[in-house]
Amino acid sequence: MRAFTTMNPEDKLTELGLTLPTPPAAAGSYVPTVRTGNLLYCAGTICLFNGQMTHVGQVGKEQTVATARQAAEVCALNTLANIKAAVGSLDQVTRIVFVTGFVNAVDGFTESPAVINGASDLFVKIFGEAGKHARAAVAVSGLPRGTTVEVQVVAELKS
Repeated sequence: MRAFTTMNPEDKLTELGLTLPTPPAAAGSYVPTVRTGNLLYCAGTICLFNGQMTHVGQVGKEQTVATARQAAEVCALNTLANIKAAVGSLDQVTRIVFVTGFVNAVDGFTESPAVINGASDLFVKIFGEAGKHARAAVAVSGLPRGTTVEVQVVAELKS
């Protein structure tokens, strides 16, 4: 049987032409990550890249599904930056377990799953099969700082 090697997640980011932002600081009375056992719970991250908002406004008004999908990818990159800051390397992640995505959208918006695919697809590109996860994608009428998307993640880590 032929053994397949998996590319280091940080090398995969480079291959995709992506860089991690500076890990976003907590904006309130919480911490960016909490580890319990082999699970790392990641606080919600918004569309902030190195201190600058990238996507503001509601989908169906100021943003489209396509731009909101890009916003979800920015959120995922922020989450990865927080994971790396917490455990030293993305190579410590054995699986992305669960993703919750919130989409700032107009009343009646029904395409939240298409938006949150921006984050989900990035996790699969970086971690392969281990990036596939359970998920919730919810439309809401507002998010912190007017951000278009917020993403929360639970990741499993090596022992």
